Amino acid sequence: MDLFDKLEGRPSPLGQFTSEGYGYYTFPKLEGPLGPEMQFNGKDMVVWSINDYLGIGSNPEIKKVDVEATEKYSLSAPMGARLMTGNSTEHEKLEEELAAFVHKEDAQLLNFGYQGIMSTIHALVDRNDILIYDELSHACIVDGKQLSMADKYVFKHNDLESFKKQLFRAKKKMNENTSILVVTEGVFGMTGDLGILKEIIELKKEVPFRLLVDDAHGIGTMGEDGSGTGTHLGVQDGIDVYFGTFAKSFALIGAFIASEPRVIEFLKANSRSQVFAKSLPLPLVVTARKRLQMIKDNPQWRETLWNNTLKLRDGLRDLGYTVLPSESPVTPVLTKGSTELCTDIMRKLREEHGVFVSGVAYPVVPRGTVLIRIIPTAAHTDAHIDKTLKAFDAIKEYVFEAAEKMSA
Repeated sequence: MDLFDKLEGRPSPLGQFTSEGYGYYTFPKLEGPLGPEMQFNGKDMVVWSINDYLGIGSNPEIKKVDVEATEKYSLSAPMGARLMTGNSTEHEKLEEELAAFVHKEDAQLLNFGYQGIMSTIHALVDRNDILIYDELSHACIVDGKQLSMADKYVFKHNDLESFKKQLFRAKKKMNENTSILVVTEGVFGMTGDLGILKEIIELKKEVPFRLLVDDAHGIGTMGEDGSGTGTHLGVQDGIDVYFGTFAKSFALIGAFIASEPRVIEFLKANSRSQVFAKSLPLPLVVTARKRLQMIKDNPQWRETLWNNTLKLRDGLRDLGYTVLPSESPVTPVLTKGSTELCTDIMRKLREEHGVFVSGVAYPVVPRGTVLIRIIPTAAHTDAHIDKTLKAFDAIKEYVFEAAEKMSA
């Protein structure tokens, strides 16, 4: 059979949304300056679907650095992979600053978070090892697991007993050449709950293993200094390999791994997605350094973020909506309903109220469930929150009736 003919008939989890829904439910275009107010299909919107948690993306000081760094270096430099001709003092300084920020000894800069963590997992474990991971781990972890030649055990989401079962199962299979890598997340990006890091780390006393934590949504938002979920929970020392991305609080491209110097030295020579890829352009490195410094210098941004989060979350609950018990700024609104209800909520909020939210239904969440994920930022104002709560109030009768029908 011809490969392209086979692809044409192959079903997709997104189904109709990659065709009829293109440009609206999938691949929508938010236009204008990045921020809590943008345009969609020519209409002004209050936007709750952008991970610029600290509102740094449109900061005038940042924009100035972006322009100056591009004029100085161009987006071409440096040319080549870091291992060959793509290294620079700026790259090395950023690594030092990132490591210090997350309270680790050393760090490796990554071109992209998704490929970077995949490549890290692939490099860290071999066919003799065992990989244990949370079932709700991000797709990048799942794909990294697929690349790995290690044995794979999965535990139920944040279920300590399930984790223990898989850990002691792995212990029984260990020999002198077997190592165990546990992978979980600091903040789970869809539901907003935190990984059970304390409980997992405590079990190191019984079984030797190393812990890798994907803290994409935690860096910049969690901890008194913004250094992440491990700091927030008081267990940063127990995280052996820390992953942070620039794609959320930094509002940028890039990521990093932080760990012991011997681990970083190994990864720099063995992470294939970095060894065989062009180095991150210098303007991105320079602006990442500036953004990191501004995150450290402006703790009030986190305070505003959390104030906005709590006001929005309390308002939604007062209206009768079910907001999952998120421990992070991620605000998931859950209701019973069909895929049709999910798209109706998005359409009504956008078209009738000028509020842009994103939602997911089956197969991303269990069948019969609709989850609207709202991302508050430090750039949102009380006016944005009030407008959004009024919009959710206006549609709640329709939403609640649909949920009641689903339950009947």
